Amino acid sequence: MWDYQTPIYDILEGLSNVVKAGKVRYVGISNCYAWQLAKANALAKKEGFPQFVSIQGHYNLIFREEEREMAPFCYEENIALTPYSALASGRLSRKPGEDSKRLQQDSYAKFKYDATKEQDAAVICRVQEIAEKRDVTMTEVSLAWLLTKVTSPVVGATKFHHIEGAAKAVELELTEDEIHYLEEPYVPHALAGVMAQNRPESAKEKHVWSTGNQKI
Repeated sequence: MWDYQTPIYDILEGLSNVVKAGKVRYVGISNCYAWQLAKANALAKKEGFPQFVSIQGHYNLIFREEEREMAPFCYEENIALTPYSALASGRLSRKPGEDSKRLQQDSYAKFKYDATKEQDAAVICRVQEIAEKRDVTMTEVSLAWLLTKVTSPVVGATKFHHIEGAAKAVELELTEDEIHYLEEPYVPHALAGVMAQNRPESAKEKHVWSTGNQKI
């Protein structure tokens, strides 16, 4: 997340030193606004530091706020989008009403998604519909959609079939009509989680990734 307490020059210089030392080849950033990424890369270019080549943000079928500014900026600047929460903590891989241990116990995911579960249900139902029509899993449909938008999603896996489903998504090509059908019910969401705290006055607060019951 954007560090309001450390000069961006110092951060970029430190990352540049890591690259020069051969410890990493490229640098990326996570959870920032498009203007912050643009500011950082403009300074990096001016000072001869490595520019950020990727952005890891919160992006999936039921949370598409990255499409407002970040995605267009990255397409224009050839910056890779590598989003996390690609399956919305399992919500985009299960039929409405299905339960799991994670859905019951992951308080941080509840914090991000429970407030909008009714409006998100319309999208999830369409994922299920297309999955049944194409005889594939909901995971494959959700990730296949995301792969039409980004370079590579970050996909977590605790079981082998999670990896299989993610791999199969690469082979699934959705039609333009299917993509539109999946996107049509989406309504704007308020920022949640880390990005809801991306503001100067929250710089010294305990961040939401450390607790799932924090209210913003």
